[in-house]
Amino acid sequence: MSSPQRLARTAGAYYLVVAVLGAFAHLVRGQVFVPDDAAVTAANVVANATLVRLSFVADLVQATFFLLVVLTLYRLLQHVNKDLARAMVALVMIAVAIICLNLVHQLGALLVATEPAYAGAFGPEGTDATVLLLLDLQHYGYLIAQIFFGLWLFPLGILAYRSGLFPRPLGVLLMAGAVAYVTDSALQFLAPGLAGALNPVIVVLVTLSEVSMLGYLLIRGVRTRPSADRVLVAA
Repeated sequence: MSSPQRLARTAGAYYLVVAVLGAFAHLVRGQVFVPDDAAVTAANVVANATLVRLSFVADLVQATFFLLVVLTLYRLLQHVNKDLARAMVALVMIAVAIICLNLVHQLGALLVATEPAYAGAFGPEGTDATVLLLLDLQHYGYLIAQIFFGLWLFPLGILAYRSGLFPRPLGVLLMAGAVAYVTDSALQFLAPGLAGALNPVIVVLVTLSEVSMLGYLLIRGVRTRPSADRVLVAA
């Protein structure tokens, strides 16, 4: 069996792949998608078709590595509480499924924007509108995935807090990041104006929580001497 230190470092390496490829895909989407402007969005997709394809592949790869992250963390933390560890895995599986299915919208937008057959069938304005619609659907699909992407951090935070393998403040920070993710997604649907106002705070919180966990896994791994108040709850 792998040592806790090796499992932690492996999870950190997988997490780094998720972070790099996920950030790349997000930046490309932000570059081409202009809400409420169909013509500019469609033109951006055509002008950056190669980047859009690469971002599609990057998202598929990072989703696969996201599963590897949670499965490795499950092996590391299942001794603390198996029910929480299983919940963590289930939430990531749901998020990955949504992300992968949602990528069909991005591929559809690319096809409509670049294939002449669609332009001939829909006309220029219809093509632009369809591209924008598909990317709108992808945007909201990612918000739905973000709910589960955020929720998995909550059981992870509890497990990290109880395990003694990580600093307890890191566990608290992960739980706070989970709340921030879910709050942001809910507000994007229910109160977009408020979501925009709170977005800078939410971005800082979720980034700090995930970067802290990633950094700890890669640099420290786990505590070699768990704290005295370590709680091991076998379920």
